[in-house]
Amino acid sequence: KVLIDVPRSDLAEELAQSETKIQVLQDTLQQVLDRREEERQSRQLLELYLEALKTEDSILSKAAEPETAPRKEMDVVDTGTSSTDTSATTVLSNQVLAALKEKPAPELCLDSQDLERVLKEDAAALASALGWDKQKAGALQEACDQELSKRLKQVQTLHSLRSTSKGKKTLP
Repeated sequence: KVLIDVPRSDLAEELAQSETKIQVLQDTLQQVLDRREEERQSRQLLELYLEALKTEDSILSKAAEPETAPRKEMDVVDTGTSSTDTSATTVLSNQVLAALKEKPAPELCLDSQDLERVLKEDAAALASALGWDKQKAGALQEACDQELSKRLKQVQTLHSLRSTSKGKKTLP
């Protein structure tokens, strides 16, 4: 990188070579750097693809396994106020609420459906159900939103890679 950045005339003088040879040298070095960067990006994309495959396989295997103890999908937690006041009632399950309270990064422990439920929840009701202030509950919802967005991008990338790989013909 340093040799590429040095002015051609200075490098030619220092190496006792013509500027044409120095230009060829700098061009070659730039091509090597470009190739390395492309390889690095390719490795990162491949790692992302493999991670997405693992995630998808994990999701498919969980869906194929029968649950030993069926859990209630939606428990309504009453926070002690009037039953007509829906702002204080949450539709999150006790399991999700426990994860939100106990885990240091609960957004990483929840599945995508639970993340969506947390996002749909009113911040005041969520704060009340967790015994937190509204600001902390809002920060939790923001973290859940970011995690869900990240997961959706990974799925989109996976679909893009699959559609690209389906378009390629296999060699004999």
